[in-house]
Amino acid sequence: MATPILLCFFIFFSVTLSSSSTHHKNFTIELIHRDSPLSPLYNPLNTVTDRLNAAFLRSVSRSRRFNHQLSKTDLQSGLIGADGEFFMSITIGTPPIKVLGIADTGSDLTWIQCKPCQQCYKENGQMFDKKKSSTYKNERCDSRNCHALATSERGCDESNNVCKYRYSYGDQSFSKGDVATETISIDSASGSPVSFPGTVFGCGYNNGGTFDETGSGIIGLGGGQLSLISQLSSSISKKFSYCLSHKSSTTNGTSVINLGTDSIPSSLSKDAGVVSTPLVDKEPLTYYYLTLEAISVGKKKIPYTGSTYNPNDDGGIFSETSGNIIIDSGTTLTLLDSGFFDKFGAAVEESVTGAKRLSDPQGGLSHCFKSGSAEIGLPELTVHFTGADVKLSPINAFVKVSEDMVCLSMIPTTDVAIYGNFAQMDFLVGYDLETRTVSFQRMNCSANL
Repeated sequence: MATPILLCFFIFFSVTLSSSSTHHKNFTIELIHRDSPLSPLYNPLNTVTDRLNAAFLRSVSRSRRFNHQLSKTDLQSGLIGADGEFFMSITIGTPPIKVLGIADTGSDLTWIQCKPCQQCYKENGQMFDKKKSSTYKNERCDSRNCHALATSERGCDESNNVCKYRYSYGDQSFSKGDVATETISIDSASGSPVSFPGTVFGCGYNNGGTFDETGSGIIGLGGGQLSLISQLSSSISKKFSYCLSHKSSTTNGTSVINLGTDSIPSSLSKDAGVVSTPLVDKEPLTYYYLTLEAISVGKKKIPYTGSTYNPNDDGGIFSETSGNIIIDSGTTLTLLDSGFFDKFGAAVEESVTGAKRLSDPQGGLSHCFKSGSAEIGLPELTVHFTGADVKLSPINAFVKVSEDMVCLSMIPTTDVAIYGNFAQMDFLVGYDLETRTVSFQRMNCSANL
């Protein structure tokens, strides 16, 4: 039966580094589950059920950032909640200091708290002081990097010709500061840091709201021009992947993110179970869009009826199906179009054998079943993306929320669909931003570090 599954991680750059040339590098980055005893956020008083319910609430909250009903300003910035599923440690400045930020595949510009502060939230770690770094440099208002920000996100201090950023989050959190360049470094396993000078980031001197004091800000890993992934693209050959273990909530389970040429399997490796689907280019470029064509419950294939939308368009929803789902490692659950979900949920319910239907006492999950000590029959689900049939195991589609209850870890939505991280457990999920494809390969992520 499904075991407690990935909810949130700390990404400490405990990095294995190899390099085939001066310009192309490979990094393996270890991830630590936020609920693992190794995590600084570990609370031994929380039960497995407590942690799962908290993850489900974060999942729904995070999904709001993709909501077409939000105002145009919020959608352009793509910022709804300040919570994140990952923390990531990087080194910044000269001399370098280590900072911990929320690693977010749904954000682009990396920002951290900076001294001197006008207003900053409490931070446990050392705060970056731009005045003490010899490599810090402000971006001009007319620079290409400044204009890469959405109009609603940028401003200009005309007296000093300094580009400004401003982010407002749906939970009333906010960050404002200078757009600048700095040297960002990653510590390799050998202890020799690898530096990336001239990396664009936001130096936030006015920040507040619900940010956790263990973090310094946000590390942008989205698809836009200013994300860390995009800025390191020439060094990592525009390729990255992650492998998320379903055992990540235990000390024996480890997950990783990989950067570089060797991070993704060959597109010709279908004999190794590798399947690939195109990334769909659409606004906002921050998000990674795929096309979901159908989901099979056992042998019953149900065509996906969800439409796509462009949040920058006044009309919102389009009837086209291309790019109708966002793949996101930071959302726990999978959210599917409510019209499709009615048929899909009914098919799942018909296919579960040996179990009585139950209601989720928390009200978050719609299809739950009594498990108890007896084995119950759970259907095999296959997700049909364009050109890629991804067969899910029970841990990808169902979650044991208590000793006697198992629930489908997919829920309906009237907004954009999201392919969450439960569905991605124990797959090597590779992003090739050169060929614009995402690949899936079934893998025991704990055993393949």
